[in-house]
Amino acid sequence: MQRSSRRILRGLVAVAAGLVLFGGAGTRAEAQPGPTPPGPAVPSQGTVVPNEVLVQFRPTTPEPQKADARGRARATLQERLRTLGPGDLELLTIPPGLLVADAVRALQSHPAVQFAEPNWLYEHQATATDSYYANGSLWGLKGGFGSNAAAAWAAGATGSAAVYVGVIDEGIQFDHPDLAGQIWTNPYDAAGDGVDNDANGYVDDVHGWDFDGGDNTIYDGGARGGLDDHGTHVAGTIGAKANNGSGVVGVNWNVTLISAKFLGRRGGTTANAVKAVDYFTDLKTRHGLDIVATNNSWGGGGYSQALFDAIERAKAADILFIAAAGNGDRFGRGLNNDTTPHYPASYANANIIAVAAIDSGGAKASFSNYGATSVDLGAPGVSVWSTTAYNGYSSYNGTSMATPHVTGAVALYAATHPGTTAAQIKSAILTSAVPTPALAGQTPVATGGRLEAFAALSK
Repeated sequence: MQRSSRRILRGLVAVAAGLVLFGGAGTRAEAQPGPTPPGPAVPSQGTVVPNEVLVQFRPTTPEPQKADARGRARATLQERLRTLGPGDLELLTIPPGLLVADAVRALQSHPAVQFAEPNWLYEHQATATDSYYANGSLWGLKGGFGSNAAAAWAAGATGSAAVYVGVIDEGIQFDHPDLAGQIWTNPYDAAGDGVDNDANGYVDDVHGWDFDGGDNTIYDGGARGGLDDHGTHVAGTIGAKANNGSGVVGVNWNVTLISAKFLGRRGGTTANAVKAVDYFTDLKTRHGLDIVATNNSWGGGGYSQALFDAIERAKAADILFIAAAGNGDRFGRGLNNDTTPHYPASYANANIIAVAAIDSGGAKASFSNYGATSVDLGAPGVSVWSTTAYNGYSSYNGTSMATPHVTGAVALYAATHPGTTAAQIKSAILTSAVPTPALAGQTPVATGGRLEAFAALSK
């Protein structure tokens, strides 16, 4: 059976994958939207938002039919999501005591409904250990088993502010000393006037949008920090400033990062993830921003047709979706994504690159998921130092940390190869992967290798 068919069939199983943050997917054939799963997964406790479901209506469905469908589940309209897809995607509230799975089945039985599903809950799962490049702490940017971004810098490839990367995650401390100037300022929406000047549905989205809080404040940690550490850490690996005399440096010395905060105190939901993905697709299609990729260091829950469709819309806009392979089970043991899918990394969309974590000795991290057909390559994900709030630096472990190394390499490639397509960039990253025994044995990935940012530039 072809891999694309196998992966779509696996997606229909809708396995609820535990509350871990980091997803994974392998080299994919061109993805086609899969059929609606025959029935909802019975959600495990804590993997869905209670009393909420998502329903996708068929295009041109009149309001009376929508109301009739909602009535079958005794549901009320909470929000009509602003998406780029055909038909209305609605977030519904169901009454206490009604199981999410039963509500989904009731909605799916209505002819006006294209699909219905739980509002899955996603989380990140990075582990802090205890500043940085000069003292050898940033091993993931050097040679050996690192990404070898340093060799690219030596050859003059340090990135470009004309290249944009979306960070779908927690928020970012945009005024961190190592990130100030690297974060996007929206030229299409005048800051502070209370008007949605660019008519995208988000008022004064100066540096991006907080989909969890429903406002334009992408950083909520204040001067004490504690919140948005994870998103700030991811941002620093992709594009912390260089040669400013302190702190860390990212894979790119120059890049423009845009925040789509959807992970909050309780994690993040499918509904907000869909809106975040479409936010970047809209920015690129309407304004022509060179958004080459989004970084997605999160995961959990089951198969979502709504999220699959949003990622497919991003593919149509030539935006890569870099996702983390997952941090294994609750005992910290890496799982095989070929047999136990981890979403969103395990979707079959052709624009996904899924990333496993390796340590400084080239071994697959014990916690990292893997998969010979469903995880693409490994990247540094153990003892990774980067920016955190407030004005701080921390060392984290996780496939969440491996993912932004790959996203950074994608942006570096785009800066040196303007005009290349998402498929060409993905091919360059994967075909330049360095064969690594730990990724080709009992815990394989599709390329059998690890990220090599400098070698990719010659592809």
